[in-house]
Formats: sequence, structure tokens, C-alpha cells
Amino acid sequence: MTRTIVDLDDGALALAQQQLGTRTKRDTINRALAIAAGLTADDRARSLAWLQANAEDVLDFDVLAGEEHPQR
Repeated sequence: MTRTIVDLDDGALALAQQQLGTRTKRDTINRALAIAAGLTADDRARSLAWLQANAEDVLDFDVLAGEEHPQR
């Protein structure tokens, strides 16, 4: 086990804790690392296929369009 001091984005950490169901920074980071290390090309392909099939249910395209072309 390596001890490392890093600056973390508190908002991203909180969101990751919520998504992963973890309680501590250590558990959250280790879980995220395990997920990232375990993703294979097949996992990514399955995830992409799921997102393509369910995009209309999980993405707000009006918000995304606004982010892409912000009003000036």
C-alpha cells in the first residue's frame, strides 16, 4: 500500500461516493481505481451499447445542446 498526498476535487469525490456507495475517501478512491483497472474493451463496448440504447431516457439533450452552444 502506498501513501500519497493529493489534492482532490471535493464535488467529484462526493459524487463518486454517492455513485459507488462508499463512505470514506480511501474506500472511494480504491473502489474507483479497481473499477478503472478492471474495465476491458468488452466492458466499454457493452457500456456504450447500453448508453446508445438508453440515451433518450438518461440524457437531457436540451441541456447538452445548451452546453455545446452556450447563449451569448
